[in-house]
Amino acid sequence: MPRLDAVEGGWRGWFEAMASPCELLIDGGDRAEAMQLVVQAEAEALRVERKFSRYRGDSVVAQLQGGGGRPQHVDNETALLLDFAAQCHVLSQGLFDITSGVLREVWRFDGSDRIPDARAVERVRARVGWHKLTWQRPMLTLPEGMELDFGGIGKEYAVDRTLGLLRTRTALPMLLNFGGDLAVTGLRGGGTPWRVGIEQPSSAGNMAAAEPRAAELLELSSGALATSGDARRYLLKDGVRYSHILDPRTGWPVVDAPRSVTVAAGTCVEAGMLSTLAMLQGRGAEALLAAQGVPHWVLRKEAPR
Repeated sequence: MPRLDAVEGGWRGWFEAMASPCELLIDGGDRAEAMQLVVQAEAEALRVERKFSRYRGDSVVAQLQGGGGRPQHVDNETALLLDFAAQCHVLSQGLFDITSGVLREVWRFDGSDRIPDARAVERVRARVGWHKLTWQRPMLTLPEGMELDFGGIGKEYAVDRTLGLLRTRTALPMLLNFGGDLAVTGLRGGGTPWRVGIEQPSSAGNMAAAEPRAAELLELSSGALATSGDARRYLLKDGVRYSHILDPRTGWPVVDAPRSVTVAAGTCVEAGMLSTLAMLQGRGAEALLAAQGVPHWVLRKEAPR
């Protein structure tokens, strides 16, 4: 059951979903209405998680991976995500690939110095490649041994989907935040924007900073923010930091990836796509985002000790 607290001018509800802390801020309204909205937000977040999780045996992902290499019919919602994944693959020239999640079999980004053997990486990489599956809506053929991972777009999709659902229930201004990916429905009462912070990356040797710091404080009046980064998932060996952002074409971490990239856009899915594509560009992150003309914040330095 989600929890609800009164805050200045409204309500804050929170719950856990998609391995992330989730919160809904509501400007105005009464407790009964606020609680109903938070319950609905949790239910939709958990529905998306159950459907697209790679960790559940009853998810759509598990069903598709258990198809034995045969063509399988997918529902419209799954087809929309597959279409989007195909678009991202083209736009990134193969850097964004939802079949690359299988690489986690050899990579464990736990802050240690355990770098996998190059031959092991190559063996797993042989099962990676969007071009190896066949997607002709509504039929998907996934070769045996390959996997799908919607983690790069699923949380952002859940934010947009959930906030859209809540907007059919109320006209109250809201901010919905799923683990740092967030969207708002508009200005708060009196025309006040929502204030949100971008977390400053912590020291490379400190997986969990004692007190998160804000590198930037932003005012958001509409749209969404999404952040991609390696603040808590990396390896460190001989002074070299290995980001969890993997290049599916090589099976190895992207070189010179920023510590974090935050993008503002009209939807959380769009912001998430651009922040992820920027991370995958490594040292070219800033140039890619500048070319897109979107507000963005690229952090490459850790917080001072």
